[in-house]
Amino acid sequence: MDVIELLEAASLLVPEETATEDDLTVRDIWDHLVADEWEIALGLLEQLGDAGPLPLSFWETLAGAAEQLRMERSATWCHWRCSEIRQGVIRADLTLRPAGESRRTTPIGGAGALRPMWDIGHRTPAGELSVNIAALWVEQKPFLEPGGRALVRLVPLVASGWRHLEPGQQIDLYEDRSVGGTAVVLEVRPPV
Repeated sequence: MDVIELLEAASLLVPEETATEDDLTVRDIWDHLVADEWEIALGLLEQLGDAGPLPLSFWETLAGAAEQLRMERSATWCHWRCSEIRQGVIRADLTLRPAGESRRTTPIGGAGALRPMWDIGHRTPAGELSVNIAALWVEQKPFLEPGGRALVRLVPLVASGWRHLEPGQQIDLYEDRSVGGTAVVLEVRPPV
């Protein structure tokens, strides 16, 4: 399928009543498709994806369109959303430790490349810390500096180990044996 066909197919998966915070709907997408404004249509479809749960095929189709348009970050985001549907998602408010207090001295890339360990309350039979792995996406920022704070999305490597989390719970990020940051859980959604 070419880009226009992929964008049309994705738009057909969005319920007509779905709207963004700015009241944009599928009809607005079609106006951009007719005008061959494919990048704008893709961006608006991504926004509509945040307005309500959409099927895996929506995000897969958008990822294909973004790849053909060579829009790397959009393609990565759409693949990330596919992972959220398969593995579940945890949204949290993360504060990294300052550079002098942890191993990290450089910013964390925001596009899901980092897969740190997390203390989410699990212990070994001997009572020692047992960490779990989740990929990290920084919302609305290209990166997060040491000492910085941002809303983040986590996609667990193994979803079943994360089901006990609840909003308000504190979890710690590890990249080595020391705590690299602390997050407060805001939202937990299981796999679809």
